[in-house]
Amino acid sequence: MSDGQVLEIVTNAMLLASKLAGPLLITALALGVLISLIQTVTQIQEMTLTFVPKAVGMMIVLVVAGNWMLGEATAFTRQLWSAIPGYAGG
Repeated sequence: MSDGQVLEIVTNAMLLASKLAGPLLITALALGVLISLIQTVTQIQEMTLTFVPKAVGMMIVLVVAGNWMLGEATAFTRQLWSAIPGYAGG
């Protein structure tokens, strides 16, 4: 296995990780900013107010995008497993 092949695998894995984490992170960020804005306006500084909406929002994202996420991870794993004979021979 050459250095280029290793770098290609690592690059693809990092790209996949960012694609899979992106929807969850963007949801948590958007809800956090929105709730912080509401807390600032109403002057309610309760820590549990930020946790519950973020958890619910992330669950909704997982329900909506979970099938796509699983498909992407499965496709990457299949592609990696099918490429093993080519990497071992070189």
